[in-house]
Amino acid sequence: MRIIDVLLVILCISSVLFYGYGIYAAITFWSYPHPIDPEFHLPVTILKPICGLDSYAYENFTSFCQQDYPEYQIIFGVCAYEDPAIEVVEKIIQQFPDVDIHLVVNAQIIGANLKVSNLANAVAAAKHEILIIADSDIRVGKDYLQQVIQPLKDQKVGVVTCMYRSLAKGWVATLEAILTSTDFHAGVLVSNQLEGTKFACGSTIVIPKQVLKVIGGFEAIADYLADDFKLGYLPAQKGYKVVLSNYVVDHVLATSSLIDAIRRQIRWARCIRVSRPWGYLGLLFTYGTVASLLLLMAMKGSIAGWMVLIITWVMRLLMGWAVGVNILNDPIAKKFLWVVPLGDLIHFGIWCYGFLGSTIEWRGQRLKLTKEGKLIRH
Repeated sequence: MRIIDVLLVILCISSVLFYGYGIYAAITFWSYPHPIDPEFHLPVTILKPICGLDSYAYENFTSFCQQDYPEYQIIFGVCAYEDPAIEVVEKIIQQFPDVDIHLVVNAQIIGANLKVSNLANAVAAAKHEILIIADSDIRVGKDYLQQVIQPLKDQKVGVVTCMYRSLAKGWVATLEAILTSTDFHAGVLVSNQLEGTKFACGSTIVIPKQVLKVIGGFEAIADYLADDFKLGYLPAQKGYKVVLSNYVVDHVLATSSLIDAIRRQIRWARCIRVSRPWGYLGLLFTYGTVASLLLLMAMKGSIAGWMVLIITWVMRLLMGWAVGVNILNDPIAKKFLWVVPLGDLIHFGIWCYGFLGSTIEWRGQRLKLTKEGKLIRH
């Protein structure tokens, strides 16, 4: 065998091992008990940072207003009076008079990440010690608060976060959704199994005010692109436990063009690269679908090449099913699992491109990403 063949075989073997461990991590997470104590319900404040009007914003926002939970507050944070989301929030305030809902409009900026500025402005009106941060495109069930708050029974827990399944329309959004459920969350579960969770996802971040104060408040992350990652990473560095909840929220993906989706994926890739550089480099050993296809071409369609490809692709699909279908109960994964190899090929190209350049586009802004993960206005 040539050196290139040996290297590709090594990449295939490492990928198959990763897929196998991903399946094991999914099974372990699924079988771990997550008891619910109906008498444990700390008062909470939900912070919803808003910038513009996402698809299905009304449905997303109202899902947080219909919680089977005794005491909670919702604060919508907006930075400009011209924001079209304000009209939707005002309508919701009238529709749910029994829910403690506030709208905070404040243009004060504390850093390059405007979402964090929204959070910092909104938290000033928070009545309760426990904060729950959820992005504007997240939708939840009525049992959401009761479940995500449970890990705080352990006083060593400083942050709780959630996985998510995507609701998508259109082939571009569908392709994004399938990669998120079968690839990104597989990595989350593997990381959780190997070393515990040391980061958070914007889908849900439960964090007490005291923990936020220990890490320096929102000011400590005001210039970072990966604000959600930092809200899990910094408390972990201070000795707090970060818990991955078994509750899965819905992420409503807007219908978008291929160009917009690629730009978004490049932004996320560069965000991961600066947040976890070695982890980003290590992703090379997980692209088995790509490595096995290249090996088949290098071995000129030999039987051995086909055997490696079939084994690798079957293991990849099994991991996708274990995570996307069994854990996340993702309707997109159930219907379009066969698209995973194509998604991997596209994602590999984006991963390669993620090493190049440091400019990103986000919410109409053109920003430069430093080696430390901070944002600088371009």
